[in-house]
Amino acid sequence: MRAVAQRVSEASVCVDGAVVGAIDGPGLLVLVGVTHDDTAEKARKLAAKLWGLRILDGEKSCSDLNAPLLVVSQFTLYADTSRGRRPTWNNAAPGPVAEPLVDAVAAELRALGARVETGKFGADMKVALVNDGPVTIIIEL
Repeated sequence: MRAVAQRVSEASVCVDGAVVGAIDGPGLLVLVGVTHDDTAEKARKLAAKLWGLRILDGEKSCSDLNAPLLVVSQFTLYADTSRGRRPTWNNAAPGPVAEPLVDAVAAELRALGARVETGKFGADMKVALVNDGPVTIIIEL
């Protein structure tokens, strides 16, 4: 499982011109990619890592500030660009595997007490954000 966490002052996701998820910061926009051997346990660990990650202002975490998270599925995090000019997506898990695991990350964050917004899995999403810092962290489990 791979995630890109960005410290934001605001972020939103639109599908077909309608906002489906939005946060006002401080908080985190988290892009989540799933590969073939990922599990619910990895989703749980990723959620715990995100909830406690001390990258907000003053080295605080979302759990310290009760800051919101916007979780967006992002299969392109598993692009393979090692050959040629066209990425391949062979390392990304197919939708029936990936969607429940992205949902599990959001559900586990909520169980930890987080306010979580999400994108729409498989949709053509328009993501807008104001990256604060900028601070962008790559997490690999």
